[in-house]
Amino acid sequence: MSDRLFKIISDLVQIPSENTPPAGAEAACQAYVADFLRRLDIEPDVYRLASVEGLAEHPLYWHGRDYSDRPNVAARIPGTGGGRSLILSGHIDTVPIGSAKWEHDPLGAAQSGGRMFGRGVWDMKTGVATAIWVIERLRENGVRLKGDLTFESVVDEEFGGVNGTLAGRVRGYVADAAIVGEPSKLRILPAQRGGRIFHITFRSGGDIFSNDHGPVAVEQLTQFLTRLPEFQAERLAKAPRHDYYRQANPVPVFVTNIQTSQWGPTEPVAIPSSCKLELYYETMPGESQEEIEAQFFDWLARLTSDRHLFPAPPQVDRPIRFLPGSFTPRESPLIAELGESARKVLGNEPPVEGIEAPCDMYIFHEFGMPAVLWGPKGGNAHLPDEYLEMDSARQAADVLYDFVLRWCGQ
Repeated sequence: MSDRLFKIISDLVQIPSENTPPAGAEAACQAYVADFLRRLDIEPDVYRLASVEGLAEHPLYWHGRDYSDRPNVAARIPGTGGGRSLILSGHIDTVPIGSAKWEHDPLGAAQSGGRMFGRGVWDMKTGVATAIWVIERLRENGVRLKGDLTFESVVDEEFGGVNGTLAGRVRGYVADAAIVGEPSKLRILPAQRGGRIFHITFRSGGDIFSNDHGPVAVEQLTQFLTRLPEFQAERLAKAPRHDYYRQANPVPVFVTNIQTSQWGPTEPVAIPSSCKLELYYETMPGESQEEIEAQFFDWLARLTSDRHLFPAPPQVDRPIRFLPGSFTPRESPLIAELGESARKVLGNEPPVEGIEAPCDMYIFHEFGMPAVLWGPKGGNAHLPDEYLEMDSARQAADVLYDFVLRWCGQ
């Protein structure tokens, strides 16, 4: 059975499905998923996001994305009655392969040392593959569930998209619980951090041949970087502590990119006209967009109060939506029963904690559904040579199969 699982994972990895906002290229992967379901005599619901009535008007919808030829795929397998319903959800899009060098072909699904390599193999094509493998196994074993089982493969989760996941809920795919197949490292993750990204642009005046060149963007950047630990300290002091997050610093602040002029012998020596910085910081469940943004802009106003260095405040843009922190309470039967399946298969108690990043799970919580993340171990998500630990994928799949039987009944 595990060979079959890895064949499905390999197939998906070899079909590119990069998300490059505002567009994306998920269509070929979604066609594979839809055809897989048809071969199991399950007619999939392949739908365009634009066809979902009320989606664009929903308050959680993020405008400005292009969904041409980027369908969602869903299928509901009706139960015989008397059982609880469940959604198995996953996103089929991946971040781009990127310009950094890979040791393994990013679309090759190469296997070495108990690992499979490729873009999206861990985040999160294995999650999608595991869900359809479970459905195939149910079919082959002749299992009839009491509760309805819904599968979905959604587009546009990366880069804070989330509209694909929202579309499934607005279209009517709801249930008593949901498992999202994100790479949880065999932990039960009922909580997610929130996330905010700002693009901050500093601007220069004058040139190197002037004695009075005015404010210099690099000097502004230096001031920002020097005092950024102050903002980190304020975040740590003011953010509410949450039971799922007991780390020393549950709300990290990162500079994820800095860009100035082009570099090289074809470029003249000059003061850069601008310098752009990408700031990414995370939030706890319970923090609102308004309060965490007010905290940042208050700190930024104090930082830029020197009018000689900052004649005008830097430009701040929001390239993606704010992603809120969210959680399912510990007393949820979903957590307890997934834990029972994990103990049965793995022989030990999996940790129950919060994932270290934002994702789309909060959409289920917004619609009143308990949801958790469950998936295998791996590494290098969003980096070259992303990999899956194959033994853990077998374990994650077996746990999920047992849980579906346990939750929905048979």
